[in-house]
Amino acid sequence: MARITIEDCLEHVSDHFALIHLTAKRYRQLHKNNSKPLVESKNKPVVTALREIAAGKVVFREDVAGTMNAQAQEVNEQRRRSQRLDALIHAGKLNPHEQ
Repeated sequence: MARITIEDCLEHVSDHFALIHLTAKRYRQLHKNNSKPLVESKNKPVVTALREIAAGKVVFREDVAGTMNAQAQEVNEQRRRSQRLDALIHAGKLNPHEQ
């Protein structure tokens, strides 16, 4: 069987980050849930997942750009909350050891 490349996969996925996310999700399905592969492969689950993506057999169900944007906004909000808590602790208005 021919070697799989990232470029083969990127024909079906919008960017590298989305490819990593989709590959990891499919890997977990193959590895932990013993899902049946969608392509013939005697490789490890991660390579099988990449082969499935390159073949166009595994795709996102949701809008990738929208999902990634929502996740980025959540991370930014958590960072802002953390920075506010750090500022309160530094100013002595909050003691992290009190409950």
